[in-house]
Amino acid sequence: MFLALKEMARAKTRFGLLVAAIALLVFLILFQQSLQNGLITGFVGAIRNQNAPVLVYSVDGQRVIQGSIITPDLEAEVRDAEGLGEVGLVGQGTFTATSSRGGDGDTDDTIDATIIGYELGPDGQSLGAPAELVDGRYPSGDLEAVGSAGGEIAFEVGDTVVLQPGGFEIEIVGLADDIQLNVSPTLFASYDTWSDAVQSVNPDAGEPLPNVMVAAPAEGVSADQLVDSINDRSLELDALTRADAAAETPGVAQVQQSFQLIFLLYGLVVPCVTGLFFLIITFQKANSLTLLRAIGAPATRLVASLLIQVVLMIGAGLVIGIALYFPLTVTGLGGLELRFETGAVIFWSILLLTLGVASSLVAARRVLRIDPIEATTGAGVGA
Repeated sequence: MFLALKEMARAKTRFGLLVAAIALLVFLILFQQSLQNGLITGFVGAIRNQNAPVLVYSVDGQRVIQGSIITPDLEAEVRDAEGLGEVGLVGQGTFTATSSRGGDGDTDDTIDATIIGYELGPDGQSLGAPAELVDGRYPSGDLEAVGSAGGEIAFEVGDTVVLQPGGFEIEIVGLADDIQLNVSPTLFASYDTWSDAVQSVNPDAGEPLPNVMVAAPAEGVSADQLVDSINDRSLELDALTRADAAAETPGVAQVQQSFQLIFLLYGLVVPCVTGLFFLIITFQKANSLTLLRAIGAPATRLVASLLIQVVLMIGAGLVIGIALYFPLTVTGLGGLELRFETGAVIFWSILLLTLGVASSLVAARRVLRIDPIEATTGAGVGA
């Protein structure tokens, strides 16, 4: 330990640059991890965090809620499926709106809001509702909604959302995290509220058809079995479990694959930089290492000193990188809700430390190969 710290103190700039490089890489990795999760959650959070185990689209909708249309014939097929427990209708639309705080007339800027309508149960928490609230209550009737918390446009309980044109008003009575759809402010309201909102904006459209159906299996039936049962009813039906519906929304898989490639490249850079750095250092101090071996310093002690330096450098880089990453998870980024990913921090810390130590073993092998007799000939590690 003394030997490792003494050498680091004599070459502060050299070791400091390595720490800075590792810290920057750690910061970028963690930032990209939060960006990926925030982007996907903002895109399909409304699907992932609602309480219906199964969603049923029309095949023509290509697993996009607003693109799907459930005709009366398709609705009848779903309701006749074996293993079906509860079932409900869901409609979705995007509207131009304004929001006023507490209904006091203090109007915010115009926003593009998504409204998801579901059929209310006795307590407002029937199929298709947000799975969990962070404030307020579920809608108990029409013209009430649960709004998305956080993001660039953060609703508050008591806000009034006014749709344009037409002036259709909806009151926010509850808030839920991670229920955005298409990275836009999102409201979960009654199915009738959604239907009236569509007709208020376009009175000539008539009563809209539901976009999807939500379902729960009967007792003793799994969600996967219900999916198979519904899909067997008609080739025009496309039933998916909640997790599959979120994962297979167009664009989600491509986003995940792009980020995974980035993470792979980052994961390769850290061990390469660390291993190459210590290999070069070992070559540079070949003569001093040979002399230390000649005066009786055990090879294991020199290797231990090298590994201590690796752990300290990567550890310091991790601490600084995490410290740089944390403020971003507090402020967020535009309309995305970035969170401190504790699991990602632990995973990448262990992985990068392991890869860094493993890559430095190449330099450690050269230390072990030093022959003390070479001190009399002036030969070094690279001889």
